Amino acid sequence: MIPDSGTPGHASRKDEHLNLAVRLHDRDRPNAFDDVSFIHHALPGTSVDSTDPGTSVFGVRWEAPFYINAMTGGTRATAEINAGLAGAAADAGVAIACGSQHIALRDPGCADGFRIIRSEAPQAFVLANVGPAATPEDAVRAVEMLEANALQIHLNVAQELVMPEGDRDFRDWPERIAAIVAAVPVPVVAKEVGFGLSRRAMAMLERAGVAAVDVAGAGGTDFIAIENERRSRRDYSYLTGWGQSAVLCLLDALWGDEPTGLPVFASGGVRTPLDVVRSLALGARAVGVSGHFLRTLVKNGLDGLRRELRTWTDHVRTLMTLLGAADVGQLRDTDVLVTGETAERARLLGIDPAQLAHRSRR
Repeated sequence: MIPDSGTPGHASRKDEHLNLAVRLHDRDRPNAFDDVSFIHHALPGTSVDSTDPGTSVFGVRWEAPFYINAMTGGTRATAEINAGLAGAAADAGVAIACGSQHIALRDPGCADGFRIIRSEAPQAFVLANVGPAATPEDAVRAVEMLEANALQIHLNVAQELVMPEGDRDFRDWPERIAAIVAAVPVPVVAKEVGFGLSRRAMAMLERAGVAAVDVAGAGGTDFIAIENERRSRRDYSYLTGWGQSAVLCLLDALWGDEPTGLPVFASGGVRTPLDVVRSLALGARAVGVSGHFLRTLVKNGLDGLRRELRTWTDHVRTLMTLLGAADVGQLRDTDVLVTGETAERARLLGIDPAQLAHRSRR
């Protein structure tokens, strides 16, 4: 996602963030998803035609278990990006979240750069987006701007602290989130922006009343790296890579002694359909993708992104068939090996990765 703090001058910052996100994206960079593999069983007992990759989110069926996650909006360049993302989402039957709408809430003249999402994808499941600093009234306006089906609240403390013009006081964020939840007429998803949600943070968000969380872990777009590029001295380079991966967040959220009661979405470093299936097997309800789809649109255009979204849906179905999972829920019964640094970190959190390796025997 391309979040912002709502401060003056952030229109040009939106374009700068967009350019840096594309330039710094590296699909081939190893990340924690590489620590997750599956036991292959040669007799899966499934067929491609009978495999259903759809999922249910807030009582609504999604035909694909992944979605275009929050990115940008509010300037001419980002409006064009949103139009392309939304058009491809509509064609492929994929849900889509917009980037932070603070710029449009401060300057209504920027709102068309967000409204274009709904106009290009009139039937899509659309998520609006604000930060905890938004007032409840602004959050309602953000939902209305997009006729949104849900609202993301982005949590970007790490980014704000490195951002030269960012916020510095986060003491009232839990109370602000609760006020937004109480005000808006749609489900609220609390979403990190690439540094991961701990189990402790999820518990606080659950008490605030959110309907779901998106762990948005480390390993994908790194907003510390992006904001550090904008600093004259680039003096926060040592913080690049801060946070927990989406894989570790899923293990922490769903496989420890006190699993969260919230639906969990996964994002952050998702590079391929295999990463989608890995996330679903670890318990994610749906999987968000930002950097890869953004770069595909920028490099290959709207038709290229349309092809990519359809390909991902087909490949998810193929992988589910290979794993003997007729639907997304059955992926939780597949045998998963979690190894390497992720397994080591999981054990430090009191999680035994071995419990996932024998699930098909149940």
